[in-house]
Amino acid sequence: MTIGSNLTTFAGLPVRPFEPGTRVQRRGERVAWRISVGYDDGEREVADALEALMSTVGAHHITALVIGSWGEPHAFGPPLHLLTAARDRLTELRALFIGEMTYEECEISWINQGEYAPLLGAFPALEVLHIRGADGLRLSPVRHRRLRELCVQSGGLPASFIRGFNDSSFPALTDLELWLGTREYGGDAVVDDLTPIMTGTELPALKRLALCNAEIADDVATALAAAPVVARLESLDLSMGALSDAGAEALLLGQPLTHLRSLDLSHHFMSQEMAARFAEELPGVRVDVSDEQETDEDGFRYVSVAE
Repeated sequence: MTIGSNLTTFAGLPVRPFEPGTRVQRRGERVAWRISVGYDDGEREVADALEALMSTVGAHHITALVIGSWGEPHAFGPPLHLLTAARDRLTELRALFIGEMTYEECEISWINQGEYAPLLGAFPALEVLHIRGADGLRLSPVRHRRLRELCVQSGGLPASFIRGFNDSSFPALTDLELWLGTREYGGDAVVDDLTPIMTGTELPALKRLALCNAEIADDVATALAAAPVVARLESLDLSMGALSDAGAEALLLGQPLTHLRSLDLSHHFMSQEMAARFAEELPGVRVDVSDEQETDEDGFRYVSVAE
């Protein structure tokens, strides 16, 4: 699977593209504004687009912001400092998506990212943060009291980012989604890196855990079978990965999952018999075992989104 279309909604709001020169009929309209620049553009054009948006819409009216391409995302990371510099104007910003672009603009594994601790420090009221791409993605230890939703979409998530997350504090986080990806594209995390998340001690509000697009899906499922955090989750998502009967069996034989509202295992390599067991053994849970995959002639299992 590739990401072939831009979002139409974000953070519960319709996404509206903004171009310099756009006329806004009504300030304060509840939309997620999207800015993006062309391939040959750069930081200056991004700065101009952001300034035009804030001036036209009214910076204090912007509650959700989607940043698409910043010119050559395969060559350099997003100009996060432009946002931090505007923090005293973007006082109502609550939701932010950095890197919302299709494969035609930049393949997900080629998207350069940056260090997110300063941005989180600059926006203590931010509640939703989505990031696409993980080349150069970093997170120094940070404490953020308001963030409730963090999603990182990648073809390969560096273990160093996960460790930075583990060393940070997000007491309000209810929804965590990490696309772990493959080692080939920088996804070098192992289950031990995920242990603090699975323990859940530092994530007291967590209700949804998504460890998606994982080459190590069997290892993840096996660890989750005894992970303390699972007992208080409402939703568990292992979709888009390389889950086989081995990991599925371990998950079913582990701790009870009947308290879950949903269990997403879509895009998997389970047998039909194993997939059917989830529906049979978890009758009160909304289980998704769609999108069954087949290994290639060498027995290779692949994630949904890599390059």
